[in-house]
Amino acid sequence: MSHARDAGTDAFQRHCAAVRTRLLNAAEVRAQSGSVSWKINQEMIAVAGWGRAILLQLAHPSIAAGLHDHSSFRGNLLTGVRRMHSTVGAMLSITFGSTEEMIAAAARINVIHDRVRGQSYSAHDPNLQRWVHATLLESIPLTYELLVGPLTARERDQYCVEAAIMEPLLGMPSGWLPRDSAQLDTYMRDLLAGGTLVVSDTSRALARAVLYPPRWRVAWPAFRALQLLTIGSLPPAIREAYGFEWRARDARAFARWTTTLRTALRLLPGVARHWPAARRPAAPVQPNIGACSAGVKSLQPSDPPRPCH
Repeated sequence: MSHARDAGTDAFQRHCAAVRTRLLNAAEVRAQSGSVSWKINQEMIAVAGWGRAILLQLAHPSIAAGLHDHSSFRGNLLTGVRRMHSTVGAMLSITFGSTEEMIAAAARINVIHDRVRGQSYSAHDPNLQRWVHATLLESIPLTYELLVGPLTARERDQYCVEAAIMEPLLGMPSGWLPRDSAQLDTYMRDLLAGGTLVVSDTSRALARAVLYPPRWRVAWPAFRALQLLTIGSLPPAIREAYGFEWRARDARAFARWTTTLRTALRLLPGVARHWPAARRPAAPVQPNIGACSAGVKSLQPSDPPRPCH
């Protein structure tokens, strides 16, 4: 147990150092307060787009195999809540955290990716990472526009640019990710039409575990909304491949739920809609940033010095 814990700590430290080095050498710049990333990601409801993204990801056989072998998707409702809490925490650290919190979150993801590998897949495969990234890059703004409000073409393009910080964080090649909506649309269209995506029985089982976990009816309103938003916003060919029926009454329910949620959100103050991490005041400017974060193009020069993790 102690040996495994020490090995995990060593791997985490190694990835922290590697992420920091890549950030120092990267052209990508981290988004700050006032950016499109902050505008979209501060909305708690935006995570409702993750269901759509996950089902698109599971349509890739290698990702489905990796999640089948290494994920807890098929656990109970409590397991799903814990997994969601961890994933949200990583997103908040990468978007709104200090430079060192961002680095630590990325390092933890990379440690997990070290373990997710098999005969036909590796979580460090940049091709798989690009597909995962693209599904989120498309799904989150789509959900924002459905439930919060419209985005301009420039904002959608800028969201792509800002999200490219994931290249150095996860070790992808520079220029690997879409930098505007046109590149994203072309990539998604090519993958959807190119024969790479195959919805398998494994994909379907995992998709049902995401949308219909054991005892999901305990949280019926939340899951009903998630099910409609996810299934209704999927590309029709993917939806059909999963075997989800989509009748006229489903389309009407989708419209009712999106209208209800959008109206309710407009009545809520920001303090009830936004993640607390997005409201944290900026730290005072420090004249000397320690070796841990010195020179990192974090776009957060006011971060206080923090000890290396």
